[in-house]
Amino acid sequence: MPGFELFSNEEKKEVQDVLDNGVLMRYGFDGLRNGHYKAASLEKDFALKMQTKYAQVVSSGTAAVTVALACAEIGHGDEVIIPTFTFVASFEAILAVGAIPILCDIDDTLTLNPEAVAQLITPKTKAIMPVHMCGSMANLKALKLLCDTHDLVLVEDACQAIGGTYDNKPLGSYGDIGCFSFDYVKTITCGEGGGLITNTEKYADRAHKYQDHGHDHVGNDRGAESHPFLGYNYRLSELNAAVGIAQLRKLDQTIALQKKNYTILRNALTDIPEVTFRTVPETGVESYAFLSIFLPNETLARATHKALGAHGVDACFYWFDNNWHYYKKWEHLLESKSLVKFSQEIQTGLQKNKRTYPDSDAWMGRTVSCLIKVGWTEAEVQERAKNMVAAIKSTVLIAQE
Repeated sequence: MPGFELFSNEEKKEVQDVLDNGVLMRYGFDGLRNGHYKAASLEKDFALKMQTKYAQVVSSGTAAVTVALACAEIGHGDEVIIPTFTFVASFEAILAVGAIPILCDIDDTLTLNPEAVAQLITPKTKAIMPVHMCGSMANLKALKLLCDTHDLVLVEDACQAIGGTYDNKPLGSYGDIGCFSFDYVKTITCGEGGGLITNTEKYADRAHKYQDHGHDHVGNDRGAESHPFLGYNYRLSELNAAVGIAQLRKLDQTIALQKKNYTILRNALTDIPEVTFRTVPETGVESYAFLSIFLPNETLARATHKALGAHGVDACFYWFDNNWHYYKKWEHLLESKSLVKFSQEIQTGLQKNKRTYPDSDAWMGRTVSCLIKVGWTEAEVQERAKNMVAAIKSTVLIAQE
């Protein structure tokens, strides 16, 4: 997810506009801006790119999920179903609005298994939140059917998957609300930032207010604006938005480069019998942010991950042991450890997650994911492919002895 690899004069120009007029905040100071409204411009460009009616930029991907849930009126005691493989921000945002994250098994898509989701729906369930980890998606059609059947909100956490599509729609636009991260290591970056998209006017109207302390943004006098409801400060600064404007223009080019490099690496591994690949659902096109492979068993996957490093193949991840992205290391969630005291209802709800997830373990124990960069030269990609093949074959050979 290489936005930081692509900084150039385009980003510098947009940032210089902000520095020249001196207004770093997105609201107010209209007389000093010289016509520059970077956050508002980024929202317009983002909605157009994502083929949605509305977009709202915020301070992070975590903020995007938090605002999305609040706009859908998900709050205290409500349950939101999420995968066991995600980033900790997914459940942090749910807890931030007073709701309860309910962990659910994944399948060979490496995100929510619709059959497992169906088993977890209760009268308290208010949303299903697939997380498009490492650039690809769940079976969104099946999840949407569950949402329609049970009157639930489908929130897409697409923070790692901008540029992918499902059913010819940009990821994030298939559900009711889509959330994105623009932090430093995402496909496009603002340095820090995030955004959400929707086609629902009600959600969009709530989002621009909620992310700015509940201000309604009516009129030109910020001091005279009213507050229809409580909100918080999740605003994106003009400096961050300026970087995002330039980065968003490069998205198609970035995805094309990711696909090119991904394809070279994948083709190199295709003839290794012990390697299979993550399933991309029918009608889905991943963003090619990672190449995720399955080995036959956990032992071989661990050995492969170690061998890749020994062969100079960096930026490969064995998520099964990762404390940011897999439930096994989330003791702070499973043990309700927080500086803020949870209500008894939330503590009781979190206890539902203290169980085993054998299906998730079966998939994640076998998975190795390698980051795709766009700054590699053709020679570097070919060398990487050769080293990946050598690493995996050597591991398999040792296992067979």
